[in-house]
Amino acid sequence: MDKNTFRIVTRGSDGKLRIRDFAKQDSLLRMHTQIGIDDCSTDLGLRGMPVFKGLIGPMPEGKDVVRYESPEVFETLTKEWGAPSAKRRSRSRAQ
Repeated sequence: MDKNTFRIVTRGSDGKLRIRDFAKQDSLLRMHTQIGIDDCSTDLGLRGMPVFKGLIGPMPEGKDVVRYESPEVFETLTKEWGAPSAKRRSRSRAQ
């Protein structure tokens, strides 16, 4: 299936994530400088997708979305994703 939505994720001046979707690659190409194409992704649907200056990606997000992130967002979300979750303590039961 072709990827038909291009999503750019950045962080706004207020610190919140800013997500902007583009229906066409042309709209995205007018706003960002293309510096190459992806030719090594393990997701075959991403091969041939543009690589942009100042953005990390392309990366898959669902079946039909291509995601690009600012370096700061990529680093923050990767750290959150990789952080160990707190283990729940079980209460010892009196017998």
